[in-house]
Amino acid sequence: TVFNFGSSLGAFGGFGTTTTSAAPGSTFSFATPSNTGAGGLFGQQAQAPAQSNQLINTASALSAPTLLGDERDAILAKWNQLQAFWGTGRGFFNNSIPPVDFTQENPFCRFKAVGYSCIPGSKDEDGFVVLALSKKEADVRSQQQQFVESLHKVLGGNPTLSINVEGVKTLPDDQTEVIVYVVERAPNGTSKRVPSSTLFSYVEQPNVKAQLQQLGVVVTVTRNAFSPAQLKQLLQNPPAGVDPIIWEQAKVDNPDPEKLIPVPMVGFKELLRRLKIQEQMTKQHQTRVDIIASDISELQKNQATTVAKIAQYKRKLMDLSHRVLQVLIKQEIHRKSGYAIQVDEEHLRVQLDTIQSELNAPTQFKGRLNELMSQIRMQNHFGAVRSEERYIVDADLLREIKQHLKQQQDGLSHLISVIKDNMEDIKLIEHGLHDSVHMRGGKLS
Repeated sequence: TVFNFGSSLGAFGGFGTTTTSAAPGSTFSFATPSNTGAGGLFGQQAQAPAQSNQLINTASALSAPTLLGDERDAILAKWNQLQAFWGTGRGFFNNSIPPVDFTQENPFCRFKAVGYSCIPGSKDEDGFVVLALSKKEADVRSQQQQFVESLHKVLGGNPTLSINVEGVKTLPDDQTEVIVYVVERAPNGTSKRVPSSTLFSYVEQPNVKAQLQQLGVVVTVTRNAFSPAQLKQLLQNPPAGVDPIIWEQAKVDNPDPEKLIPVPMVGFKELLRRLKIQEQMTKQHQTRVDIIASDISELQKNQATTVAKIAQYKRKLMDLSHRVLQVLIKQEIHRKSGYAIQVDEEHLRVQLDTIQSELNAPTQFKGRLNELMSQIRMQNHFGAVRSEERYIVDADLLREIKQHLKQQQDGLSHLISVIKDNMEDIKLIEHGLHDSVHMRGGKLS
């Protein structure tokens, strides 16, 4: 079964994080730890037979143990199968060969699934390193400056380096995620970010890691984007203990291969961790939705207020336009008083007479208005004549009509009472405004 949780890679789980080499030209002088383990081709050749022997021993313990040499070996084989399915215990199968340790990473463990996580988008040049602190978000934000200063001391206290916090986010189990990056300033005044791989290599040193643990840091990871070659290699090679068929099916079922990558989930602890992360992300999304809903409600109120003000200003503009027109008319009358009628005024008079004659024409607007008025009078006359006739209404219908009219009457009574209350409130407001105006007038005098 493929679990499709889709939680982001923000949770700290050692999958999906890559560490690349330092960018060329970096002058950052962190001492990187030396590599003392076996490596190269010899290490790979030595590791392959060991894995092959481990797989052969596991298969022997599950199918054909030869520990006791009788029918009890079949019972032991079933017991080893049960332990392998559960992912815990030790499988004895031969007196001369050490037992096999069953872990949840073994291929026969049944408590495995595949989910999806977001592919990291930050580059190594961005310098982001993620720190998980065993503190609540409120405590981290209140002590952010002290944490930055302490982290600067852990990094050597170099005055050319400055610690910057990119973001703070809540994690499950009262933990907090802090994304930091380091900026290095050169003597010539230029500055650049320290690559995340260089910073991560430094903080992973045992002595530095111990100092970070004293500050409450429990996990340190990077979130560098995969190169096409790394992504191809990751998808082609199933993780340890994951059935290749399930891995191929997970790649086929990927809802968004451009943004999501399949991630193995081994054991109930990993499933619970991803479930907590999903719940945490859901809470954050709900909080953001509530904030957006509040903003939308506030904007709607402002929009309604603005529309009312616009309507008020339109009415005021119309009144002012009429007043200005009246003033212009009176001014023009006083200005032209005693002068003879001019040519343009004569043209205006002719145009007005033409319009008046068109309105008074029998087939034009006035005639149509008269015809409409006569039809209205006839309708009123017919209505009065019909009112003299009597109709018999069914008792049930009459009861419904009375009930409807009673409801209408009650509604009108309630509306009248509301209007009266509003009128009293308006009078009270006017009285208060009148008193405030008098008080201001008294103060000014």
